[in-house]
Amino acid sequence: MQITESVKTALLTELELLPSLIHFHLSEGSSFALWRMPNSTEKHLLICTDGTKEIDELSLEESETGFVFSPFDTIKKKVFFKGDLIYTFKDGLLAEGNTPENFKIRNGQLDADSLPKKKKDVQVSKTDANHYTELVRNSIAFIESGACEKIVPTRSKEVEIDHDFDCVKIFQTLCQTYPNAFVSFVSSEETGTWIGASPELLVSLNDQAHFKTVALAGTKRWEEGMNIKSIAWTEKEIEEQALVCRYIISCFKKIRLREYEERGPRTVVAGNLVHLKTEFEVDTVATNFPLLSSVMLKLLHPTSAVCGMPLENAQQFLKVSEGYDREFYSGFLGPVNFKNESHLFVNLRCIQLLNKSALLYAGAGVTIDSDPENEFAETELKMEALLKIIKSV
Repeated sequence: MQITESVKTALLTELELLPSLIHFHLSEGSSFALWRMPNSTEKHLLICTDGTKEIDELSLEESETGFVFSPFDTIKKKVFFKGDLIYTFKDGLLAEGNTPENFKIRNGQLDADSLPKKKKDVQVSKTDANHYTELVRNSIAFIESGACEKIVPTRSKEVEIDHDFDCVKIFQTLCQTYPNAFVSFVSSEETGTWIGASPELLVSLNDQAHFKTVALAGTKRWEEGMNIKSIAWTEKEIEEQALVCRYIISCFKKIRLREYEERGPRTVVAGNLVHLKTEFEVDTVATNFPLLSSVMLKLLHPTSAVCGMPLENAQQFLKVSEGYDREFYSGFLGPVNFKNESHLFVNLRCIQLLNKSALLYAGAGVTIDSDPENEFAETELKMEALLKIIKSV
């Protein structure tokens, strides 16, 4: 049975409403971004009705309300979704936003076949262990030459999906599996369709004008019941995370900012993994630096956690050696000037939908003390939770 009156949609759950809302707006030629912030139960669906815009620069302090999706490659343009319509779900029900007059509830799910895919050919990395461990060995040799302190080689893996792959259910499962992550589901003709759960904040500006960023690195397996305080980190993992901290502090030094608060490192859980995390916070009013967030965004991306140090040398090495285009993986995404706040996250733990398959992505931080086989195992571990979710839906 179809329900046409908007008032009746208030009685439906978000799981019943979301597939129909997204399908309706896609049929109208719109693009969308659906997300849930870390440690929150609210979900927001932003609809861009007039087409996304490609932009070179992003001003977090002056931008209109929207959602941004940026590739890893800084030369490529960012994609901006203007917030023409926004729906907010609280406690499983629609709390803000009105459904269109001609909106109808569809029976069934939102499957992958109904979503935009990238029109051009998408590159897939060579995923076998031998290729990746050789890439890690070459990374170590480059580090030993003195050209870099750290390099983050990545890989992708293509997996088959059924034609009725339920994308909304994947999003909801990620919300349950990764309560501390930024969970997103973004789709447009320009970007294709991506779903993910990122543990890594890149830049945040809240309604009190406080800027935040984090240094997140080091990876170990997490299992239910483990005592987080008893997890022991190796010297290699501690140094890898410290490099990210030093990179952030070096960015502060470039702009002569001395007044910042540093908290950490501490161990945090992200799905089936644990990482070392240090938080940095700045009061932009007290420091008289109102444009700090936009300035730091340009300095931070791509961070040493997803590229390496020094940045230029690591970028050049990866461009020559990695062998594929990361596209939006390890770029950044998030809401901009939404309720007077902006929160951008590194696009990690994500899948990219193709016509009859999906791409999973993962990388590992390589230092002079790295072991190639262990780094490959880390990428497998990072893909593991997403792979289980894909197969279960």
